[in-house]
Amino acid sequence: MCKISRWKLLFYINLLVIFLVIFYKMYLHFFEQNHVAVHADQIEKIESLLEGRQSFSFAVVGNIKNSIGVFERKIIPELNRSEVDFIVSAGNAVSGGGEDKYRALHRTLGYLNKPYLLTFGEGEYSAFGSFRYYDHYGPYVFSFSSGGNTFLFLDSSGKTSFRWQMRWLREEMESPSRSNLFIFIGHPLLPVEKKSVFDFHDDYLVDEEFRESLRSVIENAGVRMVFSSNLPLYSFQKVKHTGYVVTGGAGGLLLNDERSFYHFVKVYVHGNSVTLEPVRLDIGQHTFFRTVESLWFFVHSLFYVGYLNYLLFVCSLGLSAYWFYLLLLKERNYYPNYNAFSELTLNAPVRVAMLSNSYLPVIAGVPISIKRLASVLSKMGHHVLICAPRYEKYSDCDEENVFRVPCFSKIFGGRVIALPNIFSIKIFRKIREFSPHIIHIHHPFWMGSLGLWIARYLKIPVVYTYHTRLEHYSYAVPLPKAFFRNFLSHALIRRIGNKCDAVVVPTEASEYYLRMIRVKSPVFVVPTGIETEQFHQPCSEEEKAQLREELGIMKGNKVLLSVSRLNAEKNIEFMLEAVAYLVRKGMENLKFILIGDGPDRSSLAQAAHALGLRDVLVFTGSVSPDAIPAYYSLGDIFVFASTAETQGMVILEAMASGMPVVAIRASGVDDFVVDGVTGFKTIHHIEAWAEKVHLLLEDDVLRGELSRQAVSMAERYRVDAFGLKMERVYAHVLTQQQKAHPPSRTRC
Repeated sequence: MCKISRWKLLFYINLLVIFLVIFYKMYLHFFEQNHVAVHADQIEKIESLLEGRQSFSFAVVGNIKNSIGVFERKIIPELNRSEVDFIVSAGNAVSGGGEDKYRALHRTLGYLNKPYLLTFGEGEYSAFGSFRYYDHYGPYVFSFSSGGNTFLFLDSSGKTSFRWQMRWLREEMESPSRSNLFIFIGHPLLPVEKKSVFDFHDDYLVDEEFRESLRSVIENAGVRMVFSSNLPLYSFQKVKHTGYVVTGGAGGLLLNDERSFYHFVKVYVHGNSVTLEPVRLDIGQHTFFRTVESLWFFVHSLFYVGYLNYLLFVCSLGLSAYWFYLLLLKERNYYPNYNAFSELTLNAPVRVAMLSNSYLPVIAGVPISIKRLASVLSKMGHHVLICAPRYEKYSDCDEENVFRVPCFSKIFGGRVIALPNIFSIKIFRKIREFSPHIIHIHHPFWMGSLGLWIARYLKIPVVYTYHTRLEHYSYAVPLPKAFFRNFLSHALIRRIGNKCDAVVVPTEASEYYLRMIRVKSPVFVVPTGIETEQFHQPCSEEEKAQLREELGIMKGNKVLLSVSRLNAEKNIEFMLEAVAYLVRKGMENLKFILIGDGPDRSSLAQAAHALGLRDVLVFTGSVSPDAIPAYYSLGDIFVFASTAETQGMVILEAMASGMPVVAIRASGVDDFVVDGVTGFKTIHHIEAWAEKVHLLLEDDVLRGELSRQAVSMAERYRVDAFGLKMERVYAHVLTQQQKAHPPSRTRC
């Protein structure tokens, strides 16, 4: 039975909880009934209670501030027992305008058995709470009347225009039939004596311009009472016929002295008579318990109200714990495990299904590498099936072990590209009939993704060979180039690499790159081998002379040779400019043979003409792999300028032919070109590169020495060694699969 650590279990549980919470949040968004237009329902209840009555009473509270210990548990029972008909909050019913605070308040007010209304105060406005107040309760400025009494609610937060409120207020006060006017506004209109620097902050009043305008209207209209909060105390001041009440004792922190105490204000109305009674409550809290309550309310609002946030918070803590466990407690060995793979061998032939986005007869590095691997594995007794695109114009080039996949023709960047139809059921059937032990993919997408899916379905290991530096092909992708070059290309490689059981790279530089982008799968450095024998004596002297004549190579010419696809990432224009530089410096006997074809051929020909290289540069076009050794035999130096290679196989082939190499220092070059031994590596600078070419062309002794050492270096990368190393990779993934899924034992 597969065992899983408690930390990993916690990690997966957290991921599940996060998924469920997000799903539940979406569910609530569509199905949960929210509390909306609360004031409309409450006003209807109040009007129903006061209908036909000349006498009634109501309570005014201020600074509830979401208090559970004081307001919910102690003041609400007092209000329910009192004879008041309804309750009004004068402001700051919430400690902040967050959704959890509003939901907690709604839950708290649900314990009242009487109607209630809320004034839009500083607390309701804070933390972007204005839109929540509007959604849950209604407009910030509103009024209602009953039995000749009018209740007016104003906004002193600045959210609603002061001028608009004044116009609205004057219109509301024009009716002569109203006997009593009551105004509720969050900020006080009159200064309150400050006895201690700790009593309250200094900006507690309404804006001065608004305050003066309000007082003028209030005095002219004969308003009976103005109720405010925003201060942790009780204050009553009378100016002419208007009483100004500040009530702030419904839950906030108070001093418990002669004016800062827990209370609510009871208002009695009998016809035109209005009396006021502050009801003091002996319910003070010790500072310690107040702090505990604040902490509890935080948890309460998260768990009972904002429980989604609470669960996410708990999950984040769990994930943090797992991260700390990995960081501090999990043992790591950063050195290679030298004993893991060295003894692994295949005891029987294996069946390998290879999937590629391109293959012969298209001439490129990946198809040639696949061809060589398939050939050497077949010679070693293994069975190989290659699933590759079907090219209509090469329909007669099929091989016995190649399954051709019908293609879609797509145009990217002005180029026609054949995309295999990965949705064809024939691919799956063919691979299932072949019954492979291993799937080997050669691209990180398309056929590579299909191979990964088939391997998972068949429950067999999958190996990926990293052939191509995708970031250098941003020009050919219909996406923002910087996005593809800096992020997407690396993300594709990382994704496919971590999904595979092993990754094969041709050079140590490629291994370093994969580790830098956080590929965690086992990585094996296995350079693509070459058949060195075919480069030693590629053709007779007569055939060589004929080829020289065809290419226009005259006696005494110094021949630079390069093999490359004619694409932008191969940096061929750099070589043209460097050769032109050499010609200008007096090397007129140069001949530059450029083997290969591609979409940039016409533009490169134009560039060569502009540089004066018409008689120097020779384009050969595509040359079949079998004919390439004869061309190599004509060169004095192999030149290379690409910085986009994972392995420059053509460099090894040139070295096997006895040519020293001059290349730009880059991945795919560094492992084979030893500076001053098999050739030279330079910085990406025309003069530096041309200087090394000039040195080798002029020094026959040095060129001969480097030629012999190049041949010796190439011998290390024989194709049979390539096959043996790949056998070890396959042995590794098959062994790991057996360990992870041992064969079941039959019980007696």
